[in-house]
Amino acid sequence: MRRAGGGQRTVRLLLALAGAALLVAILAQVFLPGIAASRISSRVGRYGKVESVKVHAWPAVELLWGSADSVSVRARSLDLSPAQAAKLLWEGRGVNSMQLAASSIQVGPVRLSDARLRKHGSSVSAEAVIDDANVRAALPPGFHVQLLGSEAGRVRVRASGGLFGVGATVTALAAPSEGRLVVHPLGALLEGVTLILFSDPHVHVEGVGASVRTTSPPSYRLTMSARLR
Repeated sequence: MRRAGGGQRTVRLLLALAGAALLVAILAQVFLPGIAASRISSRVGRYGKVESVKVHAWPAVELLWGSADSVSVRARSLDLSPAQAAKLLWEGRGVNSMQLAASSIQVGPVRLSDARLRKHGSSVSAEAVIDDANVRAALPPGFHVQLLGSEAGRVRVRASGGLFGVGATVTALAAPSEGRLVVHPLGALLEGVTLILFSDPHVHVEGVGASVRTTSPPSYRLTMSARLR
């Protein structure tokens, strides 16, 4: 009889522990995504106005280790440097699928609109719109750029002004090089000259693109593909 009673107490104890574990799991699934969303909103909010953040994780306890199935962020406006943008992206490396949309975003001297960033695993893609006025505002006085074409992850432009220390008009190519985004002129005299537009140890640029979106007023759609490493 004693053995039977002891066995029943053991069963009741195991059931109680299982019930407690189930309750903790349920509470974690209910509250942890909201806590994570609040933290992400605060982190992104340092650079502008965030409208909404949605986090999905199963099981939710993986959020405690910085992992999540998906994160969706919508912002009204953001203002950050290229280095800050790369850091923010790297902080989300544990998220399997991430989407960020911003109506307006200032990255360094460049103001963009209708920006979209998508991350799946380590692959990242981004696109945004820039109008002709903001193109001119991002360039030095007296400097002009005309889009000539875009293919194979590279963008070809005609630049006039003081590019590469030469007061003339040259054709230049913006393209990835060893994970960096660089631009260099085409032509025998300046072929070896390179200007680094973006470089970060954690973001490996794989391709860029540009296309005319509207002609009146002029605006362009810019794209970039990269990989976190």
